[in-house]
Amino acid sequence: MGRVSYIPLQGLIYVVMAFIAAAGCGRPITTSGTVVATDLREQGAGNARMETRGEDKRLKVATFGAGCFWCVEAMFQQLNGVEKVVSGYSGGSVANPTYEQVCTGTTGHAEVSQITYDPEGISYAQLLEVFWKTHDPTTRNRQGNDIGPQYRSVIFYHDEDQKRLAEGYKAKLEAEHIWDRPIVTEIVPFDRFWPAEDYHQNYYVNNPDKGYCRVVITPKVEKFRKVFRDELKQK
Repeated sequence: MGRVSYIPLQGLIYVVMAFIAAAGCGRPITTSGTVVATDLREQGAGNARMETRGEDKRLKVATFGAGCFWCVEAMFQQLNGVEKVVSGYSGGSVANPTYEQVCTGTTGHAEVSQITYDPEGISYAQLLEVFWKTHDPTTRNRQGNDIGPQYRSVIFYHDEDQKRLAEGYKAKLEAEHIWDRPIVTEIVPFDRFWPAEDYHQNYYVNNPDKGYCRVVITPKVEKFRKVFRDELKQK
């Protein structure tokens, strides 16, 4: 892990945290900021389905890869303004990949979380803040003990505004020298998203007592909830 410190950003003092990530591990979704309908997966163990949201022009989409998608999903779905988080795969060359294929590291996909959010409740800049602070963006193709290109740090931007904001935030972090190593996060245009199998969806919510969840995800979620306590949904 790199050196962690405090930095002033956008007039506030942000606590930058290096969280430990471990192993996680369709029809495509093509969108430029709004969610479109998909069919059921035709292969693999799951039948992940996305709702049709294209008619709701308020809602936008963000797609982030930050290691194990179980961990990423567990945090982002707690944020006020986030309507839905779906675990899946982006950035590869194989259509409708299975979990087993992605885990070989040969398909080019990253494990990602696709986040549907209401910009009136949370901004893309706020989502970026959570992204940067909840994983280590300096380890190429790795998060903690998870090694492989599927665990790379990546932002798939859906429009030029998202690209501008992502690159700007990255530049500020680099200027502050938060980590001893350079940031290797990719910022690339979104192409397609393939929902992961059903058993990957809401994994932490559905399996809180499993060993992996207790040992890895719960400590990350607890840290996340302390840092972003003012941004959480009210129970």
